[in-house]
Order: sequence, then C-alpha cells, then structure tokens
Amino acid sequence: MADHPNLSNRSRFSKMDFGPNANVVDSERRRQMLKLSFQQDEALKPVKPTPLPDRTRDRIKLQATGKLQLTPGEEYDFTSEDLQDLGEIGRGAFGAVNQMIFKRTNTVMAVKRIRSTVDEREQKQLLMDLEVVMKSNECNYIVQFYGALFKEGDCWICMELMDTSLDKFYKFICERQNQRIPESILAKITVATVQALNYLKEKLKIIHRDVKPSNILLHSRGDIKLCDFGISGQLVDSIARTKDAGCRPYMAPERIDPQRAKGYDVRSDVWSLGITLMEVATGKFPYPKWGSVFEQLYQVVQGEPPSLTTSYNGMEFSEEFVAFVNTCLIKDESNRPKYSKLLQHPFIQRGERSHTDVAAYVSDILESMANNGITPFTTNQPAECWNIE
Repeated sequence: MADHPNLSNRSRFSKMDFGPNANVVDSERRRQMLKLSFQQDEALKPVKPTPLPDRTRDRIKLQATGKLQLTPGEEYDFTSEDLQDLGEIGRGAFGAVNQMIFKRTNTVMAVKRIRSTVDEREQKQLLMDLEVVMKSNECNYIVQFYGALFKEGDCWICMELMDTSLDKFYKFICERQNQRIPESILAKITVATVQALNYLKEKLKIIHRDVKPSNILLHSRGDIKLCDFGISGQLVDSIARTKDAGCRPYMAPERIDPQRAKGYDVRSDVWSLGITLMEVATGKFPYPKWGSVFEQLYQVVQGEPPSLTTSYNGMEFSEEFVAFVNTCLIKDESNRPKYSKLLQHPFIQRGERSHTDVAAYVSDILESMANNGITPFTTNQPAECWNIE
C-alpha cells in the first residue's frame, strides 16, 4: 500500500507528549508546527525589472540612429542637447511623453521616452513600437516618426505632435458643451481609423490590438491619426494568440473568453472600433461599469452585444452609421467583417466622398477647450480604463 501523505506528519506528532505532563519544550514545538506562516514565498516576491540586455539595447541602437528626418530630404544629426523640453503631455506603460522643440528648426514634436529598466515582455513591445513607427511613415493616417536616439540608456522616440486625443475631445463636447460630435465628423474619424488599421494589416502584417478613443489623435489642420503600437503583434498565420494585451473594456468576446483557444485576428480590432464609435457618438461607454473581471466576462461573452439604433436615448443617427456600428459589433467573429469589406460599407464611402471641413470643426473645439481652461493633452486615463484588473 502506498504511504498516506499525512503519515509522516502523524508520526512526528505521535512522538510528542500531548498528555498533562507535557513540558514547555513540547508545547513550543507543537505551537511552531501548527503555526500558520503569512510570510511571502521567495518565489512569489515581485521581481524588479532588469535593465535591457546588451543584445536588445544594440538592436534599438541600430534603429535609434540619432538622425531626425522632419520631411523627405530634410535630415539632421541630433542629440538630446538639440531638444528643449516643454513638459510632460502624457504617460504610458513605458514612461512619459513630453512636448519638445528641435531648436535648430523650432519644430515642435512629441518625444516618447522609454525607460531602459523594463522586463523581457516589455522589451519586445518596446522594440515593436519603434519598428512599426519607422515603417509607417507612408501612411497619412498614422502618426509620423521623425527619429530616435539613446540618452543615459533610455530610448527617445521623436514623433509628430498632434493636438488632442479623441477621448479628451469627445468628453469635452459631450460633458462640457452638452453636445454630440456631428455624424459627418464621425465618418471622417471612421475612414481614417479603418484606413490606418488596414495599412497595418496589409503592409506590416500587424494587428493594433489597442483601438480606443485615447489612441486616435486629432490635429487642428484636420488630420486624424492612429497612435500607440506598443502592444501591436506580428500576425503569424493571420492569428495572434496572446490574450492579455490591450485595454480590456474594448476587447472583443473572443479575446476575453478563456474557452476560445483558437486565438483572434484583425476582427478583434473591428469590435474595438465599434465600441469606440458607439462611445464617442453617444457620449457614453456602451456597457455599464463593471465591478470585476467576472462581470465583464459574463456581459461581453455571455450577454448580447451593444446595439445602436437610429433613435438612441434621444439622439438621432443615420441608418448607414447604425448599420456600420452594429456590423462591427457582431458577436460571432466569423461573421464580423474584415477591413476589405468594411471599406466598401456605405458609411465609409460616404465619409470618403464628404468634403466636411474637419480642420474648422476641430479648431473650434480646441479653442473652446482653451477658453475653458482645459488642456487638450491626455495622460491616457480615460473613463474606459476602469479598475477591473
């Protein structure tokens, strides 16, 4: 017969005198053996992030050439001494984003300063972020990359400075002005975002994986661009299997359902786009606030998907816009369209044909924000990042 797992402990206790004559030593031994330990296991203690390995740092250094290309044919060798810091305008997973001026040309830019002490997982994301922005300059719907350099071990990525995020923008309109973004502007936002996502997929074989209002940026000249590729993943056989990247409230059902082991593809970003559009159009996140991950899991995976209607809480929307949003929010990803089909949708085509003056509208809102003492920059702390971790 196999030994019972508790026999060894039983034999240890049997050697102790539990009778009335038990001495103080036995009592102390019994107390120590029955004592619960609340000390943290060494294996479970948090591990401090280690500096980037030399090989990883060298890979970044090869790309962070210390050359700044502001326009085609306009290239400069530069160091951090050529940049004047105007202060922090955002903060993300790796570090801070500061507004800086390239003193030689007075060019204002956003500089994403990435800390060198990040763990192995973050190192891969860091490298991907830099690789993607370096390849994406030919797309007018993705923030432009100017150059990069190393300073005291940290990587500085110099990028085009935009005026505000869609997150900050729509909240001012809805909450402070008690208005809604016109559908003609929503159409332009949709066109730009789908075109950017399609470019990433077709040209760079990448899923963005973090589509949300704070990652869609606006400029007073009318530009609408997608940013933040820190968690973009290379498409391998058109399927990505990592399930924990991204801001969870915007995740598609197939990304947060532990029962679906087959992974997900670009259609997960289509779902996130649908949630984003419904939020910025109505001024409210389409799900009620979740108290826990389990509530989210039940609502998103088991419940009905959000659905927009032409008459929604006193707001009126066109049939084309409603159809587009609801198409993005088809729960079964196998029936949810990819970008090629979305680009043929009547709402997208209407947006492409439209001559809406986005620059005038964005400039007017930015002026109103300034008059109300509201900074147009965001620190990436929108309402959607609720405490559901």
